[in-house]
Amino acid sequence: MKKTILVIDDSAPIRYLLEAMLSKEYSVVSAADGFLALAWLSNGNSVDCIVTDLQMPNISGWELLDHLSSSVLYRDIPVVVLSGNVETDATELTNKYSNVFAFTRKPFDPVQLMETVGEIVGRRVAAAV
Repeated sequence: MKKTILVIDDSAPIRYLLEAMLSKEYSVVSAADGFLALAWLSNGNSVDCIVTDLQMPNISGWELLDHLSSSVLYRDIPVVVLSGNVETDATELTNKYSNVFAFTRKPFDPVQLMETVGEIVGRRVAAAV
């Protein structure tokens, strides 16, 4: 059974690219913002990794990370953050949120992102055994 990745980005072309790329290895679900992602998760769905943008409408990536990290149900889901904001400090982000395993700037290298997600999902599978 394929592992599930939740992709959250308000840009339809980025979501499409991530879905096309990741669906070769994983089952991919996407949401246009943090609100829709949290609604999907709250319906009892589970994921093995989340790939999210930071700047989105309704519930931003920052607010999403706050919700995830404060939730008993979601705080252990590993997160890969994508951002086009050059002011975002990767070290500050990973220090503030223990579930942020990687930070990648947009535009991103698809091969590197696939490797990062693979390592994170692989670590999670190994830890569960």
